[in-house]
Formats: sequence, structure tokens, C-alpha cells
Amino acid sequence: MKHPVVLVGVGEMGGVFARGLLKLGHPLYPVLRGASLVTAATQLPEPQLVLIAVGEADLAATLAALPPQWRGRLGLLQNELLPSDWSDCPDPTVISVWFEKKPGRDHKVIIPSPVYGPQADLLADALATLAIPTHRLSSAEELVFELVLKNLFILTTNIAGLRTGGTVETLWSRHRAFAEQVGHEVIDLQEAMTGRRFDRDALFNALGIAFAGDPEHACMGRSAPARLARAIRNGEAHGLDLPLMHAIAAEQA
Repeated sequence: MKHPVVLVGVGEMGGVFARGLLKLGHPLYPVLRGASLVTAATQLPEPQLVLIAVGEADLAATLAALPPQWRGRLGLLQNELLPSDWSDCPDPTVISVWFEKKPGRDHKVIIPSPVYGPQADLLADALATLAIPTHRLSSAEELVFELVLKNLFILTTNIAGLRTGGTVETLWSRHRAFAEQVGHEVIDLQEAMTGRRFDRDALFNALGIAFAGDPEHACMGRSAPARLARAIRNGEAHGLDLPLMHAIAAEQA
């Protein structure tokens, strides 16, 4: 019998990982919304992985409630992740997810999903059973770059999309200067939040590759206004002005 895995949050994305882990033969123990993590950890104190699959809005509260015996066994897959999110949890396994899962539809791959951490092979092997490509990173610095890239993709498309609508192909081919202007503010924010500097040319080149992976990807999802508001709040917390984001927010008021 293979080692058990705990899944906290059983939504669309969690369901994809659950399928892959079960196909590998791992017993899977779901923790549903409202259930006690402390009670669950008492019943299963040493799982191979505790995969947190709640949405990003619920991540902080979930991690705050995580019992001590699970903190060194963590797996994270949320959007808008940065290292500060797991500062109290040593050496997590983190995957930057580059596939979509919508209700009633199978998953859709954009580009391979980078993964790093002690259980990187487990997550990569699980997704491979579903023909979802991944690539393993070799350092924590590579992981931070990949997380910032994903944040650049999400925030740029969502925030720019509030003004332009349309798809990423349209955004990049018809409104590229505007998209890059938004993107630079996003990178300003990522640098402030991580205390690092990033190669902006490398980020924008990688962003173009991601756009090419799913050119019909819609720029603006339902969560776009909330993402913009959160970015502005994070900017204010780090002393950033972010004038273009403020202008777009004023247009939505």
C-alpha cells in the first residue's frame, strides 16, 4: 500500500490532482470545507503530502489553521502564490498550475506546469497519469521566477482585460503596449512583495509563450475586479502608487 495523501479542498482543481493520485495508487483522504484540520491530523498524523487545494482567497486562513504535524508536508497549487504565503511552513512542494479546469469540462493544458519541492515527483507523476505535462525545477530561485511569471499572466490579463476584454491573442497582438504597461506595474508589485529583482525581458518573453499556448484564453474572468482591488491594496501596503491600476479601477467604479 502506498503512502496516504491528504487533500484539503475538493473543488475543480483538487479533483484533477485527486484523480491523478488515485491512479498512482495512493489512498486519498479529503478534508471538506468546515471540517477540523486538527481532528484530521490526529487521525492521520504522517501523510506523504497534505495538498492544499482551496482557492487563493481561503489560503491564509487554511494555513493558519494547519496543525504543526502537517506543516512540513505541505503542497500548494494556488494562483497568486509567493514565498511569503508559506513563511510558517518549511520546505513545501509548490506547483505553478498552467492548466484550466472548468465545471463540466475536462482539463485544458496551456503550457507545462513547473513544480518544486520534496514531493515534486509525486505531483508530476500524478499529473502524468492524466497526460498533463510538468517540469521539475532545480532551485527555489527558479520557483520564485515561475510564480512571478504566473502572477504576471493572471494579473496582466485580468487587469488589462477590464479595459480591453477579448482574448490573450487580441490583447498581445492589438494592445501589446498597454498590456506591457500593466505588466510592468505587476512586476513592480511582485518585486516589492518578494524583495527581489527580476529579468523583465525574460518574463515578457515567457508571457508571450504562455499566450501562444492558449491564444483563445479569455482575458477577464469573474475574479478580475477582486484581483485588481487586491493588487492595489498590496501596492499600498508596500508604498507603491500603481497609477495605471488606479486608473482602471476608477473606470470600473
